[in-house]
Amino acid sequence: MSGIDSSAPPSPDSALLVNFSVHSLPSTKDAALRRTERGRWLMIVVLLVCAAPVVASYFTYFVLRPQARTNYSELIVPAHPLPASLALVDLAGTPVASLSLRGQWLVVVVSGGACDSRCERYLWLQRQLHEALGADKDRVDKVWLIDDASAPRRETLAAIAAIDDARGTFAPTTVLHADRAVLGGWLAPAPGHSLEDHLYLVDPRGDWMLRVPVDPDPARLKRDIDKLLRASAGWDRAGR
Repeated sequence: MSGIDSSAPPSPDSALLVNFSVHSLPSTKDAALRRTERGRWLMIVVLLVCAAPVVASYFTYFVLRPQARTNYSELIVPAHPLPASLALVDLAGTPVASLSLRGQWLVVVVSGGACDSRCERYLWLQRQLHEALGADKDRVDKVWLIDDASAPRRETLAAIAAIDDARGTFAPTTVLHADRAVLGGWLAPAPGHSLEDHLYLVDPRGDWMLRVPVDPDPARLKRDIDKLLRASAGWDRAGR
């Protein structure tokens, strides 16, 4: 019939289609990774803030000095941290945690229990330096690390515990047997020398940071120690 459109009605499939863009939801795994990454960076920032006073004090005294190098002993860069694996035993045979040495500046002597003439001289120098520090001596401990299985002689132990009638008893020296192999991974002699040839200065964090020359000049060595104590006065306190 005229006037009537005989064509088929439009199919629903041909109707205008509305496209929806479906955006994927955030992955919980990705979110966890981002949180972990933020936490890691936050931890690094906290560690840097905590270490900043120590690093700044050393950097100021040993790097940014306007004149030529003033330290007598050799600065160890980077400093060597005290290994938790260092096996220590006291004279009674009781194991001692190496990390218990942290908290004080240490002047360290290394030798066998027989303690030759150099060892005796170093133990004497260690004690004299400690006494010469005056009010600051409570911030410094004397440590003798015996790197073999031999027992120290009674005469040597008596000498480092000697009594000065005018001033009382000297502060005790910490005497410990140490595993030489692990000890050699923390402290190190200058080329051509052995561990026993030096004194070693360790900071309160347990980092070995100065190696003293062989047969040192006491006055120049004391200036090094005085310098370290001044540099660390803002963050180091006496006692552990």
